[in-house]
Amino acid sequence: MFDFYFDLPLWLRLVLQGLAVMLTLFPIAAACSMAERKVAAWIQDRPGPNRTLAPLLAWIPGIHFLQRLGLFQLAADGGKFVFKEDIVPGHVNKAYFVAAPILAVIPALTTIVFIPFGAYLDAAGRVVPLILANVDVGLLAVFAISSLSVYSVILAGWASNSKFPFLGAVRASAQLISYELSMTLSVLPVFLWVNGPLAGEVAGSFTGTLGLGRVVEFQSQPGFFGGMWFGFLMPVSAFVFLVSLFAETNRAPFDTVESEADLVNSFASEYGAFKWSLFYVAEYCHMIVGSAVFMLLFGGGWNPLPWITLGDLASWIGIAHLPLVTGLLGIGIFVGKVLAMIFFFMWVRWTLPRFRYDQVMKIGWQKLLPLSIANLVFYALVIAWLDTR
Repeated sequence: MFDFYFDLPLWLRLVLQGLAVMLTLFPIAAACSMAERKVAAWIQDRPGPNRTLAPLLAWIPGIHFLQRLGLFQLAADGGKFVFKEDIVPGHVNKAYFVAAPILAVIPALTTIVFIPFGAYLDAAGRVVPLILANVDVGLLAVFAISSLSVYSVILAGWASNSKFPFLGAVRASAQLISYELSMTLSVLPVFLWVNGPLAGEVAGSFTGTLGLGRVVEFQSQPGFFGGMWFGFLMPVSAFVFLVSLFAETNRAPFDTVESEADLVNSFASEYGAFKWSLFYVAEYCHMIVGSAVFMLLFGGGWNPLPWITLGDLASWIGIAHLPLVTGLLGIGIFVGKVLAMIFFFMWVRWTLPRFRYDQVMKIGWQKLLPLSIANLVFYALVIAWLDTR
């Protein structure tokens, strides 16, 4: 049924896939803002947004049930931000002030092309990952491009010509530099293991040393260590990466960059309407991408459970001969894991208090960095010992 799609030129297929992924990512990121308020209401034992309803829809049977769920809040917020008057203060540097929110969204939407978002079984029963750009330096590309988002915060703080936005921009640059070191060191043991003495036993579509799909293929092997997810095999790496991910995405308890209590609204203080919303859509996009990377590295990717692969599940339910169905199943499993991770982000925000800025720096430099270095040395010694056997 989809043969016509595979007959299209490669460049056209990649363009269509890229548009499909980004047109899916952007609405999900926007919906996270409404979901966060519902999660906050659930944790705080209150109703949350449940009053938004278009008068023209009131006559539809059952529409009030959807209203009570808050499903119309997203449309109301989107319409408000689009049609609200966009005020640009007179004291700002207008060109850079307008460019900053655009620069915030671009890295968040670009990194998704390096992330495999599912897999399907081909006619020969092989697992074929779904990815837009299968490059040898997949994770390195994700880190490099996502780190550019700090420039949007710095640009917004500087262009605002105001005290509090500039202080938020300085905090952001210091925080991101502090935790990027720990995050990078935490993933090195994973790739040392994947490309170490056991790498010869893994055959798949990803041969690059830093390909994220390679890590999932390694977690899909038979045997005890083959099917074990790296979250269980390397719990310290998973913990350091997770904490660094909270700091890199400016999420509580590491949201000292925004810190409404002492910096008003930090780098976004002078922004409103649509430009203000772009900053927070970009934040949720980074959450989605970061959650996807965490699940690929430490959560088995599109495999449903440890020691149970997508191929095993497809064979058990009798759909291994249907590539489209197995593809939808693989995407569904992976997206479900990512959404669970996003829920964890929101749960932590409404559970833990914000750290002071000095505590954020102390955790990054005095706690996580030595821990990640010790973890790297330990697994390097283990891999060297395995290599000599």
